[in-house]
Amino acid sequence: MTRPPTSTPTGPVGDASATRSYGADPAQVYDVYPPAGAAAKATVVVVHGGFWRAQYDREHAVPEAKALAASGYHVALVEYRRAGMPGGGVPGTLDDVRDVLASIAAQPDLPKPLVLVGHSAGGHLVTWVAGQPWARERGIAGVVSLAGVVDLGAADRLHLGDDAARAFVGSGPGTAAWASADPMSTLPPTVPVRLVDGSDDDTVPLGVADAYVKEATAAGGDVTEDVVEGADHFAVIDPAAPAFAHVLAAVRSLAERSTP
Repeated sequence: MTRPPTSTPTGPVGDASATRSYGADPAQVYDVYPPAGAAAKATVVVVHGGFWRAQYDREHAVPEAKALAASGYHVALVEYRRAGMPGGGVPGTLDDVRDVLASIAAQPDLPKPLVLVGHSAGGHLVTWVAGQPWARERGIAGVVSLAGVVDLGAADRLHLGDDAARAFVGSGPGTAAWASADPMSTLPPTVPVRLVDGSDDDTVPLGVADAYVKEATAAGGDVTEDVVEGADHFAVIDPAAPAFAHVLAAVRSLAERSTP
């Protein structure tokens, strides 16, 4: 990630219609983007990346959120406490993801099913959700991981983001905290998982997903991976890139499913 540090915006970003709080911390908010044209009966929840670090907030995911809204979806762009912030890391970040989904699921103007779309560290978080026993109770039809850090052990072995996984968890492999945060520890997922990864990603290399895909499918999970040739780490969140059509296809395939 190369985006410069910023503070977390507390008001609407990117022409959102509203910002709603799901907790007392200024980072516990999400922006609502109304659908353009004929609205789909589904809400896409966008979870941004940035290796779980405080300096990367939701603003860089605005083009992605706006493109999804332009495609007819209700969109909620999520902020959360991150490593380096009070309460951030494990378990606070995971608590935030659980709580924001409960808030979104309770909103009458954000219809179910919910489709979760997360990039990089956000891909980790939505894939973590897919393994939780409460995922279906929130009306989640499935999750889409975009270049996601879906295997914390692989991320640790590769020292991704200058050992970002250890900074996020606060410990290394083999601890209870690590197991609680690793999607590899909660297989099979309880809802479908769609991975969209770029062949030329040198930030979260393709190999990070290998064990997750293999073990999740072997355990009976509904998991598929779409590798986009020539795409790098950021192409999957760039509405102007050809890779984004793959993202829209994955979202559509889940949004059209019946509510869980």
